[in-house]
Amino acid sequence: MSKVTVVGAGNVGATVANVLAHKDIVNEVVLLDIKGDFARGKALDSWQQAPIDYYSTRLKGTDDYKETKGSDIVVITAGIPRKPGMSRDDLISTNAGIVNSVTKGILKYSKNPIIIVVSNPLDVMTFAAYKASGLKDTRVFGMAGILDTARYRAFLATELKVSPKDIQAVLMGGHGDTMVPLPRYTTVAGIPVTEMIEKDTLKAIVERTKKGGGELVKLMGTSAWYAPGAAAAQMVESIVKDENRIFPCCAWLTGEYGIKNMYLGVPVQLGKDGITRKIELKLNKSETKLLHKSADHVKAVMDTFKKMKIA
Repeated sequence: MSKVTVVGAGNVGATVANVLAHKDIVNEVVLLDIKGDFARGKALDSWQQAPIDYYSTRLKGTDDYKETKGSDIVVITAGIPRKPGMSRDDLISTNAGIVNSVTKGILKYSKNPIIIVVSNPLDVMTFAAYKASGLKDTRVFGMAGILDTARYRAFLATELKVSPKDIQAVLMGGHGDTMVPLPRYTTVAGIPVTEMIEKDTLKAIVERTKKGGGELVKLMGTSAWYAPGAAAAQMVESIVKDENRIFPCCAWLTGEYGIKNMYLGVPVQLGKDGITRKIELKLNKSETKLLHKSADHVKAVMDTFKKMKIA
């Protein structure tokens, strides 16, 4: 059994902690936030849910990094959302500073944890954590693709009037408008989705998926938390159980798909040591072009971050 720290007790972080507790696969979940009482309250509330929903995972809220000592896995959700009038550079600078500080704080008390980054902009924040940690790239990666595929699968389930349990899909690339859905690798109970849906309808679902986060912000006035929190918890589960499940994750590429030295969403296997394998699909020319276009977009954001020289 393991100890998991979730950094950031906001909506996403609290959901990660709560979903993990319900899975009952770890001994302890520590919810860390600069607002200590806020974190303590969220953790206490979830612990009081345990007798009702029948789990034994202990939850602890804190603002003290010492409480995270010996963490096997750390999920970083800390950061601020982009606000009206805030430039992309402002968001990168602020959140990179937070992720950098958090990562160094964690590493003081946990020698070799696996770090899952959820903070936005995702691809560059994962890189910031990787640089600050000094850990192997297989132990630092980001959550985006699982959330994106979940949205895609949910939309397909609604359109096809089938259970989302039967839909499998792969998405690649950056998190956001430049993500690369792959209908060719989408199936419904093993049946290619292209045999079950009209081409134009599928295209519309793909476009809706790309803007899935923005749709929720418009509806709620804030970003999503149930699905993102559950997605990060699913990654933790595959690691804790050493399941080696295949998920699209934000991983460090070293030449795969002709892309080097950057974080980008690709299918990987997740086991007890983090990423155990990066899977290189045989993309066609059109898919490859879209992936490289997405990579160019992410690289531009990475270059902005590098110029900031955040230590």
